[in-house]
Amino acid sequence: MLAKLTPEIPTGEGWLFEPKWDGFRCIVFFDGSSPPYLQSRDLKSLARYFPELVEGLAATLPGPAVLDGEVVIMGPGGLDFDALQQRIHPADSRIQKLARETPASFVAFDMLADGRGDLRDTPFRERRARLEHYFAGVKPPAYLTPATADRQLALDWFERFEGAGFDGVIAKKLSDIYQPGKRVMAKIKHLRTADCVVGGFRWNRGQEGISVGSLLLGLYDDEGVLHHVGHTSSFSAEEKRDLVDFLTPYLSDDESESFGQGRTPGAPSRWTAGKDVSWVRLRPALVCEVSFDYLQGPRFRHAATFRRWRTDKRHQDCDFDQFEAAVPYELQRVFEAD
Repeated sequence: MLAKLTPEIPTGEGWLFEPKWDGFRCIVFFDGSSPPYLQSRDLKSLARYFPELVEGLAATLPGPAVLDGEVVIMGPGGLDFDALQQRIHPADSRIQKLARETPASFVAFDMLADGRGDLRDTPFRERRARLEHYFAGVKPPAYLTPATADRQLALDWFERFEGAGFDGVIAKKLSDIYQPGKRVMAKIKHLRTADCVVGGFRWNRGQEGISVGSLLLGLYDDEGVLHHVGHTSSFSAEEKRDLVDFLTPYLSDDESESFGQGRTPGAPSRWTAGKDVSWVRLRPALVCEVSFDYLQGPRFRHAATFRRWRTDKRHQDCDFDQFEAAVPYELQRVFEAD
């Protein structure tokens, strides 16, 4: 079940608010005896990368359950997403070393099944109650996320938790059933951010083959067609040189991939007259998170700021549904007037 970016914490009755954890989304399947199976957003096993979680969850979970939550690493200054990404490493010796030095935790925020059966068609109010009962005696590395029905407290969390690495606040309807693949939760973040597909890049002018100038960003529409929405060039000179080797395995000549069918970068217009708008195509496998100030129609109005790679997210999930289509307040006032 997914969340849609919304501009503010919802008002009214029937909401439950939680901190938004900055980690890897994870479903834990536990039959009560076998080692738990840790599944990522892209349906892959996370067990190899977090062996301490497999062992720790098996020892502390009280019985059969399917739990929805987040794998996080808590550092001295709060949540440490960079330390989390370092776990996605090909060398087992490296993973084992990091597991000892920076152990991960699992924070649960929903229960999809328990020993009595499937709970996905059960309202969240009851799923949360069962989750709290299940976690009554659970010890680290498993945790239960805090939650509140008090909007003022959620606002307080939104302000105070940012310094600890939390993304913001998640709002869930207590009456909702679990709806996989649908954006029925609301997420309120400190920055306007988006997860985008990297569908191509442009060279630094005069440094072709030596330095990447910008990454070309894309989002999928409802038909699954990838459209160019903007670019990001917020890298140091060294990072732009490093990107050359990093992007090489993703090069593609197939026009049906990347921006081949949807809106493409570099289309000529009166604004690009005399400019080099050529670009290099990449197959749509890389996902990055960017921050931006304004979405003008289907594009970022200004250049976006690169925040991080999202190795835990499928490129197919980078769609326009991430955004709440809110009418600006000033425009609402005009059309609401008699």
